[in-house]
Amino acid sequence: MSELEVEAVEDLDAPSVAAGTAEYVLYGGKGGVGKTTMAAATGLASATDGTPTLVVSTDPAHSLSDTYGVDVPNRPGRLREDVPLWGVEIDPDEAMERAGAMGLGGEEGAGAGPMGGLGDLLGGAGGESANPLGGPMPGADEAAAMQLLVEYLDDDRFERVVVDTAPTGHTLRLLELPELMDSMMGRMLKFREKMGGMMDSMKGMFGAGDDAGADAGTAGVEEVRERVTRLRAVLTDPARTDFRIVTVPEGMSVVEATRLRERLAEFDIPVSTVVVNKVMEPLVDVVPEIPPETFVSPNLDECEFCQRRWDVQQDALAEAHDLFRGHDVKRVPLLAEEVRGPDALRVVAACLA
Repeated sequence: MSELEVEAVEDLDAPSVAAGTAEYVLYGGKGGVGKTTMAAATGLASATDGTPTLVVSTDPAHSLSDTYGVDVPNRPGRLREDVPLWGVEIDPDEAMERAGAMGLGGEEGAGAGPMGGLGDLLGGAGGESANPLGGPMPGADEAAAMQLLVEYLDDDRFERVVVDTAPTGHTLRLLELPELMDSMMGRMLKFREKMGGMMDSMKGMFGAGDDAGADAGTAGVEEVRERVTRLRAVLTDPARTDFRIVTVPEGMSVVEATRLRERLAEFDIPVSTVVVNKVMEPLVDVVPEIPPETFVSPNLDECEFCQRRWDVQQDALAEAHDLFRGHDVKRVPLLAEEVRGPDALRVVAACLA
């Protein structure tokens, strides 16, 4: 990037507007549409405005480190010294083995696996009975990531939390976890009832036995369920949460974004903003404050390929504005280079303003 570009970006008065006033800003959508870029730009804008901000990536295929150009740790760590910006990339596999971070179980006693009784139930050490097929129960990785996400939402160090969510399917499975927990609890209780007589006989033959492990498993599932319920309560509060759907100007992507909005509505999660990323138009059309010579723009007059792509995108943009009528639709132009580092992220934040 040129020096001119850096100076132009620093002149943009966009930070507080880009982040809005919500305590929690979440970006959702299918993979590859630019959720990480939007979350990183919003987090930097919020921190630049003086708000202690944590950016969380729940996507197993993390790219937050690449976007910021620094190593983002798997526990909240300070990313910059000049502004109050923290970041964390949640590793679901590691999260399932971090009893301290999960707040469940201990290192000794019944149900003391990596996640305590919950770990046993989800298929951890000694938990094969919970899942006859072996391995973790479906939703175990989402449950682990969700536990940490709720912990970070409650962290008093941060006044705003920006979340780069996993692709659509993972996000929806996370929201469905309370029902999954209810189902698991029901199956577990039925199993204990069926096996009660056998266990009593075995106690008589081999000794007193101990129900502590099973009780720990039940308690663990209930705690997960309570945390997911709290998370959904936060997500359904428009005064505290701003859920933003990210899409690209292609017909199929726009349709999928509308499906995500409909599914979120089933959970009473309001969507206020839709971000259409990678729009093939000059950046100056979206952010007039940027001198036109600062960035390379598509030549819509002489480039036949650019013109054809722009025609396709215009149809998709029109469809997006129609399908998301009543929402705030933001456009982020396609930049010639990858969006990495603070300068490019400030430009994206200006587009979101």
